Amino acid sequence: MNSLLLVLEGVGMALEAIRGNKVRAGLTIAGVAIGVFVVVAMGAVVNGIRTSFQQDLDQIGATSFFVQRRSSGLSGCDGTDEKCPDRSNPPISFDEWNIIKRLPGVETVIATLGGSANFAYRNSRVDNVGYDAYSVDWPKVNASDIAPGRNFTRSEDAAGTPVALINDTLKAQLFGQSEAIGKQITLNGQQFTVIGVYSPRAGFLLSLQGKGPDTPRAIIPLQAAVRQLQAFRSGLMLTVRPLPSARQDEVMDEVTAALRASRGLKPGERQTFYLVEQDRLLDTFNQLFGAIFAVGLALSAVALLVGGVGVVAIMMISVTERTREIGVRKALGATAGTIRWQFLVEAATLTSIGAIVGLAVGALLAWVIRSNTSIPAELPTSIVVTALVASAVTGVAFGMLPAVKASNLDPVEALRYE
Repeated sequence: MNSLLLVLEGVGMALEAIRGNKVRAGLTIAGVAIGVFVVVAMGAVVNGIRTSFQQDLDQIGATSFFVQRRSSGLSGCDGTDEKCPDRSNPPISFDEWNIIKRLPGVETVIATLGGSANFAYRNSRVDNVGYDAYSVDWPKVNASDIAPGRNFTRSEDAAGTPVALINDTLKAQLFGQSEAIGKQITLNGQQFTVIGVYSPRAGFLLSLQGKGPDTPRAIIPLQAAVRQLQAFRSGLMLTVRPLPSARQDEVMDEVTAALRASRGLKPGERQTFYLVEQDRLLDTFNQLFGAIFAVGLALSAVALLVGGVGVVAIMMISVTERTREIGVRKALGATAGTIRWQFLVEAATLTSIGAIVGLAVGALLAWVIRSNTSIPAELPTSIVVTALVASAVTGVAFGMLPAVKASNLDPVEALRYE
C-alpha cells in the first residue's frame, strides 16, 4: 500500500513538474516520443511488409519453388560485372520445362515470361504496360479474381491464340465504364481479344514488381507472347509445385538431377541454374529489412538520448526547487530510499508520457498505411511492450543522478535552503 502511495505521489510530482516547466518538460516528452515513434513506425511497417510478403508466397504454395537462370539473393553478383559466373548460365528452356513436368514428384509447373507493350483500343492508348505471359495453370500460383470473363484454355495456350486478360486499372484506362469482354485491342500493333478482367490480390512483393492493383497490367498466354510479341525466351522462369504427398527437398533433388543431366554437367561442375525456395526469399527479406530496422533503432536511440538529457535537466531543476521540501520530508522520517524512489517514479512518468504520445502517433501512421496501401501495417505487441519498457528504463537511467542527489541532501542544510 505504501509503495502504491509513493508511486502515485511520484506521478503527481511529475505532472506538477510538467505544469511548472512546460517548455523543458515538452522537449523531454518530445524527445522520447520521437524515439518511440521511430521504433513503432519502423516495426509496424516492417511487420506489415513481412505479413504481405508472406501472403504473396502463400499464394504460390508452401512447398512450391522457382527454377531460374540466376540467383535472386542479396549475395548475387551484379549483372554488369564481367566476372559474374551467372552471366554465362544458359537460359531455362522450353524443353527443360517439359522435362520437369514429367518428373514423378511434380504436380504442375507454371512457366512465366515478362514483358511490356503499348496497349491501344480505338482512340485510347496506354504505353509501356507490363504483361505476364503464363502457361495455362497460372491461377494455381496467382490468387487474382477473374470477373467478368474467363481464363484462356489449354488449347488457346498451346496454339498461341492472341487473347488477353486485363486488370481493372488497365480496363478503366482503355474502356472507361464500357464493357471490355470480346473487344479487340492491340499490343504493339498486334490484335488481341479481351477475354477477362481480373482483380489482383497483390501484397508487397507483387506490388514491388509492378503487379499491384493500382498498376495497369495484363496476362496473356505464354505461346502468344512468343509468337505474336516475340517475347524473349531467355527470361523464362518456372514455378514448380510438388505433389501434396511429395517432400519439397526430394522434388528439388529430382529437378536438380534432371537439369544437370539435360545440360550435361559432370559431377563437381557448378550448377548453371538456381532453385529458389520460399525460405530463401524470406531470408533475403529478413536481411534487407533487418538492416533497415537496425538503422531505425539507431535513430531511435539518439532520440531517446535527447529525451534522457532532458530528464536530467528537468529533474535537477526539480531537486533544486524542492530542496526545502525534501528537508522537511527527511526531518519527518522519510528515508533516502523513499526520496530516491519518488524521483525515479517522476522521471519514469515523464518518459512514459512521451512513450504514449509516440505510440499514439505510430499507431495513427500504421492505420494510414493500412488504409491507403496494400501493406497490412500493424503494431506487434512485442514492439509496444519494448517501446514502453525502453522509455521507462530511459527515465530510470537518466533520473538516477537527480534522484541520488535528492536522497543525499542533508536535512538540516535543506531546511535552511531559500
